[in-house]
Amino acid sequence: MYFVRRALFLIPLLLIISMIAFGLMRLAPGGPFDKERAPASPEIERNLKAKYHLDKPIHQQYLIWLSGVVRGDFGPSLQYRSHSVTDIIAEGLPVTLMLGTLSFAFAIGFGIPAGFLTAVKKGQWQDYVGSTVSILAICIPALVIGPILVMVFAVHWNVLPVALARSPLHFILPTITLGLYFAGRVARLMREGMLGTLDAEFITAARAKGVSESTILTKHAFRIGVLPVISYSGPLFADLMIGSFVVESLFRIPGIGVFLVSSSLNRDYTMLVSLVLLYAVVLLIANVLVDLAYSVLDPRVRFE
Repeated sequence: MYFVRRALFLIPLLLIISMIAFGLMRLAPGGPFDKERAPASPEIERNLKAKYHLDKPIHQQYLIWLSGVVRGDFGPSLQYRSHSVTDIIAEGLPVTLMLGTLSFAFAIGFGIPAGFLTAVKKGQWQDYVGSTVSILAICIPALVIGPILVMVFAVHWNVLPVALARSPLHFILPTITLGLYFAGRVARLMREGMLGTLDAEFITAARAKGVSESTILTKHAFRIGVLPVISYSGPLFADLMIGSFVVESLFRIPGIGVFLVSSSLNRDYTMLVSLVLLYAVVLLIANVLVDLAYSVLDPRVRFE
């Protein structure tokens, strides 16, 4: 029943998010036709505004856009006028989803084992090495990591391709570039979660009963220690699914991350609001899945 209520609550929440995004875009100075190469005459500008319903009150513009969304049509792009927003999302979203999924798997696959190991080997060389690498991964931005990987693996060694997304090999460098920062954060969260769990009373009681250390670590401590990572995985998954402007621009990946930034700079109202709504959908669904994972991993958590 809890998850049914959560699912029903998503609809009004998404409406509120879309209304806020729509209103904030209209309050921003400038318009979608201000950066034309040649200034449009007043008559042409009036015709353009009438074509895209920009001459109507803001509430009517929102209702027109919302009625299209209900039908599966996000409206025309005000910047790329030969394409609709639906076409652009349909073309770029699969690529972004692929990159985001691979980066998420990379972050979780490397972050959790690294955090687990540094917590179990606290005070030993494995802890110092793993913690140092995790901090470096967090501190060094993708704008620096990406060019270094390109210079080493593509230019110097010539073993991996650089640009576009034509084969699985093309996703290796972008996946590492995008996922390395998040892998460091996951490792830190996992380490802190495990350290707090290993000091808990039920772990002490299990050791007093003679339970083997491997069983304590893998069966008891891990399920509780990984909960901070589970909480973070919802926003993490949403961020990676929408894509990264820096990574997609650096590796010339035809995703939707570039459109999220360019539409805000060019006042492409329909494009930006649609992408914000898409991000909200992914984030809210991911949070529901996080709650479900909590109830599975932690027997103390029950949703009524």
